[in-house]
Amino acid sequence: MSFEDRHLMPLVDEGLGNSAYLVDLGDGRALAVDAARDLRALRAAADRRDLRVAFAADTHLHADFLSGALQLAADDGAQVLASAAGNRAFLHTALGDGDEVDLGGLTLRALATPGHTDEHLSFLLLDGSAELGVFTGGSLIVGSAARTDLLGEERTVELARAQYRSLQRLTALPDATGVWPTHGAGSFCSAPPGSERTTTIGAQKRANLLLTAPDEDTFVTALLSGLGSYPAYFDRLGEINRRGPALIAAEPALPALTPAEVRTLLGEGAYVVDVRPVAEFASGHIPGAVSIPLRGQFATWLGWLLPDTVPLVFVAGPRQDLAEVTWQSLKIGYERLAGHLGGGMIAWKADGGAEQSIELLAPGRLANRPVLDVRQAAEHTAGHIPGALHIELGDLASHADRTPVGAVVACGHGERAMTAASLLQRAGHHGLAVLDGGPGDWAAATGRPLRESR
Repeated sequence: MSFEDRHLMPLVDEGLGNSAYLVDLGDGRALAVDAARDLRALRAAADRRDLRVAFAADTHLHADFLSGALQLAADDGAQVLASAAGNRAFLHTALGDGDEVDLGGLTLRALATPGHTDEHLSFLLLDGSAELGVFTGGSLIVGSAARTDLLGEERTVELARAQYRSLQRLTALPDATGVWPTHGAGSFCSAPPGSERTTTIGAQKRANLLLTAPDEDTFVTALLSGLGSYPAYFDRLGEINRRGPALIAAEPALPALTPAEVRTLLGEGAYVVDVRPVAEFASGHIPGAVSIPLRGQFATWLGWLLPDTVPLVFVAGPRQDLAEVTWQSLKIGYERLAGHLGGGMIAWKADGGAEQSIELLAPGRLANRPVLDVRQAAEHTAGHIPGALHIELGDLASHADRTPVGAVVACGHGERAMTAASLLQRAGHHGLAVLDGGPGDWAAATGRPLRESR
């Protein structure tokens, strides 16, 4: 068995499209790389092998999640390893290009690989002089390289050029060197679709189209042409990670709230976030509630659409995991979690609470109603219902006035469409419906082809 098989444990967050890593150092200690604030999976993996996390390394100041390194330092006594150029405001071992850390038999070498962020480091894991693998964070990723526009439009090209040089440096490593990125498929940090989350230098030389660019200018053009939109909360987490996220002293919980307490909070400006499945929200919900169904992508849409400065009240179904709601919120910096509606909508209705509903429309029943497609631009371009108006869900708040009267809102399956419809309803739109399914279901039901954009 290889070192990777015996000692490397990738911990995949499917919702954010990221991987953290736990490395068994062979002596009861472990190295954690790019651990998120939600440490449940990492703790479980460490417990299975009876490991204590002795080192917590961050490749960069993450924009898409809060780091768990500082929590590991507080709970396990882990030594935090991070770039000196990141100017972190808490105790850590500040590393520069070429600096090495003795892990007790293995060595971790810092490689400056700016591009995704200014201070980005990759970490080369060595056994003597043998390169076992490199934790590439947001530099070289499977099939691509991470986006370079997170520090502002004026820096995007400059950082793309830095990314080119960083990839040249990484691909100079031996072909057999493992490549262990943080960002992967599903990440808004610009990873292509695919099931593979780890790779090797040699495999990327053969398969990564960005690495076939004949020169820096061609690389920059190719990289930037693939950038789509990204969640609004990305703009604030880097600085929180630089200062150091607040420590969590005890297992967080969502207290149960009475309907009267929920009404009081609403009067004080709180948001109601309804995490129930689409059909349940459609049939009846608290007026003004925002539908964000609880699934892997819950944190993404919470952080994209709602402010982190107001209390949040959650409405869940009886079998939904409130701990998952809590941790997905906390891992992207949402701290003002007021609680959940005790007893759910049954309690709300029993207390005389008002309800709203949204029609859920079968794919074959659109007739001539206008369609609003809220998917990402690349999805819409690949195939949409003819005549559909396209506004990405993340942009809907600033373009809500373009929504046609009586619109049917559509996405890939219905979750994002219901979120969009709830936001529009909250803004005063009436007569909305949500497509139960996606454009493919509409095409199958009607026998009509989807339209591609060129």
